[in-house]
Amino acid sequence: RYYERVGLMPKPRRTASGYRAYRDAEVDRLRFITRSRDLGFSLDEIRSLLRLEHDRSLSCDEIDAIARNHLADIRGKVRELNRIARELDRTIGACSGGARGQCSILATLRAPPPASRSKTVHVSKTQRSGVKRSPKQRRERGGA
Repeated sequence: RYYERVGLMPKPRRTASGYRAYRDAEVDRLRFITRSRDLGFSLDEIRSLLRLEHDRSLSCDEIDAIARNHLADIRGKVRELNRIARELDRTIGACSGGARGQCSILATLRAPPPASRSKTVHVSKTQRSGVKRSPKQRRERGGA
């Protein structure tokens, strides 16, 4: 049903008892979509791939470009995950297992990130104090 809502699958026929009845072409399309998702393609990329798959007159150049861009994104994410793993390894390795007040893991999490990756984080007074407000209270206070 999700792929129907997002426009990747057509509404299937229904049996008299209301069950979905998929034709072979719809099953193939669903398999294509789920396999694409398994490989990490976004819904927009899948839409493009489906469009390109149906136009038999096109060359593979566009499909190749989508796949190569996706692979580059994945490799970038892998590099970032490896960087995070190394940092966590160092942080955990520095832990002496002593008192919580001297916990190197907590100290690392409180420390600002290295300059090359620093991001500005805006924290409201409400977030700092830990006070939770209802959506109505937040609207009344201008989002604070």
